[in-house]
Amino acid sequence: MPKKILIAEDEPVLRMLIADTLEDEGYEIDEASDGVEALDKMKADAFDLIILDYMMPRMTGAEVIEAAKAELAEEQRPKILMLSAKSQQAEQEKVLNAGADGFMSKPFSPLELIGRIGEMLRE
Repeated sequence: MPKKILIAEDEPVLRMLIADTLEDEGYEIDEASDGVEALDKMKADAFDLIILDYMMPRMTGAEVIEAAKAELAEEQRPKILMLSAKSQQAEQEKVLNAGADGFMSKPFSPLELIGRIGEMLRE
């Protein structure tokens, strides 16, 4: 059974590129264009991983993580890979302290993304 990934990214072109790359790798993909939509989809469906943009409309990635912690049982919470154009160490620490399982700064290569997802989804 393929692993299910939610891509929460407000930039349509980047969201499409990530989705195409991951579908080619055999992952089942769903998409959200803002933080509220991402949280709604997390409540409605089970995902193995969320690729979560840090800066999104309506709710930031950090706010999505906070809400997911408050509203979803621990076993319902997927792994979270946070994406951010802000690559400073302090920003990475803030994201990881908020509850993300991993961090990648933009821009990134598709191969780098596939490698990181593979690492995160290995049991």
